[in-house]
Amino acid sequence: MTGLKNASNQSEMPFALVQGEPLTLIPVDLYIPPDALTVFLEAFEGPLDLLLYLIKRQNIDILNIPIAVITRQYMEYIELMGELELELAAEYLVMASMLAEIKSRMLLPRPIESVDEDDPRAELIRRLQEYEQFKKAAEDLDAIDRLERDIHLTDIKIPQIEIKMPLPEVQIKDLLIAFRDVVNRAEQFASHHLEREPLSVRDRMVIVLNKISADRFTSFEDFFEIDEGRMGVVVSFLAILELLKESLIELVQSEAYAPIYIKARS
Repeated sequence: MTGLKNASNQSEMPFALVQGEPLTLIPVDLYIPPDALTVFLEAFEGPLDLLLYLIKRQNIDILNIPIAVITRQYMEYIELMGELELELAAEYLVMASMLAEIKSRMLLPRPIESVDEDDPRAELIRRLQEYEQFKKAAEDLDAIDRLERDIHLTDIKIPQIEIKMPLPEVQIKDLLIAFRDVVNRAEQFASHHLEREPLSVRDRMVIVLNKISADRFTSFEDFFEIDEGRMGVVVSFLAILELLKESLIELVQSEAYAPIYIKARS
């Protein structure tokens, strides 16, 4: 009886706020259509979770549970689930029978010699306290940041790899192949007029040196004027060979059969 008296003195948590005023009782003149949509915002993970919700909702002391009140509210919830045609788990029905047993044991008079018998609610209180501790621990764990708990960042430093590709040496065969291509193109501009052209290898060497520099590559083909014909191409080629012989120029090729470039030797 003491538990019931304390429960009646404790105020229930409001289920709604109307114009800032808490509402704990449903108005008698409130009309709810039969086909009104019922929305449940609370989801329970089991019978202990439901009991704990009912106890906290009314600010009831967990050590002094009014079994009659809690049993009635628990059964109302079970009946509501049945009306909504929700599948009830067996553990909900087992808890209902356990509450009914505790309620009946508390209603029955106790023999004088068994006054010191344990409270029938003790086992239920112990399970509720244990469940509340684990639930609080789970909530605390869930409140921890996901970073470094579920998500772990990685920091990978990509090493700097320097790849040095030495340029292949220009072979005389490659030089002759390039020269052959120039000669073939020069023949297309060959002239049948016979006249002596003032061509000098030394003068052409000066022209080649004027076209190159030590910090810039010039294509091998840029040193030949196709419209000079075969003679002019041969003189230019001889000038390049003389400059190469005197170590005044360098021939560079990136890979086999790639274009050949000329630069002044630094």
